[in-house]
Amino acid sequence: MSAAIEQVWTWLGEVPDPEIPVISLTDLGIIRDVAYEGETLVVTVTPTYSGCPATSVINFEIEKKLRDKGVADVRLKRQLSPPWTTDWINPAARQALKDYGIAPPIDGTAADGVIAGRIARMSGDNRAVECPRCGSTSTEKVSQFGSTPCKASYRCTDCLEPFDYFKCI
Repeated sequence: MSAAIEQVWTWLGEVPDPEIPVISLTDLGIIRDVAYEGETLVVTVTPTYSGCPATSVINFEIEKKLRDKGVADVRLKRQLSPPWTTDWINPAARQALKDYGIAPPIDGTAADGVIAGRIARMSGDNRAVECPRCGSTSTEKVSQFGSTPCKASYRCTDCLEPFDYFKCI
């Protein structure tokens, strides 16, 4: 008997991102579709970027979770178009990132909206990244590269704490 699609989504929502374990793969928005092709469950995954070093671990964890739940015939489909963006991170995940000490992306599903945020960023507006620890916007970029390729290193000039910023893509 095949698992219901809704159940599969629930199971996939239990798979943490290997680099940021406080959010799931579905929270991150990289699981694009779940469907059956005959008896085969096809899970469509869009990596955060084509060279993401966590891709093989993500694929392994998806397959492991589904096989542990009794799904025998699973196929992962890699979809690069449209490319993943931080717009796909859901609001609960953005809050989880902040609670974990990682500043979430400025635009996307933030209060100012996708279009306004993208236009501001692309026009050179250097909006301040909020410190996830104290909430100050008196922050400075230390390095474009953080603990993982999708993060930049920042420092708060008020509380003096370093933190990662999940870069807008």
